[in-house]
Amino acid sequence: MAVFLWIIDHYVEVCGTLSGFLYLGFSIRQHPLTWPVGLLNAVFYIFVFLSSKIYADMTLQFYYVAISIYGWWCWYHGSASGNSLKVTRTNSALWLKLSILFLLLFVTIAFVLIRFTDSQVPYLDAITTSLSILATWMLARKKIEHWLVWVFVDAISIGLFIVKELYPTTLLFMVYTVLAIYGYIEWKKELSRGNQEAEHV
Repeated sequence: MAVFLWIIDHYVEVCGTLSGFLYLGFSIRQHPLTWPVGLLNAVFYIFVFLSSKIYADMTLQFYYVAISIYGWWCWYHGSASGNSLKVTRTNSALWLKLSILFLLLFVTIAFVLIRFTDSQVPYLDAITTSLSILATWMLARKKIEHWLVWVFVDAISIGLFIVKELYPTTLLFMVYTVLAIYGYIEWKKELSRGNQEAEHV
């Protein structure tokens, strides 16, 4: 009975957790439903993070809404030829650009959180938010290394959510960490298959 009452009191977070599992499962399979489910997940977590005063992560959800639309389009039409994207690696030039963008985002977000909010975890919030922005864009472009970025983000987020007593979300991110490793392995298999097919063309 107590568990049922707790679920009723935290139904938005529970719905966010369940939609998060679906989102990750679809993304591992590279299924187009990744993006509409991701959009729904973002809407749930706007409310969860607002109530928990995790403001940078809350703002990040608005970005997820936009990137879900962009990613949906990219997976169908994002290649240079206008066709669906294939899994690729991130080259050195792009890594450099992403690293510079991370530093700019981190400094900006941390400053805003410290200066204008009552956030209790500004630096952790800024790190996870900055990396999440980059990782989701990399997912939209089907860059395999986005899974490795998520492993790092998820590990930090677990500690953050335990501190904020967001236990369903903590469980979600524990599973995220395991599934991100699995997702990397699965995408790597496809990348290897694609390379082998290219060699035989």
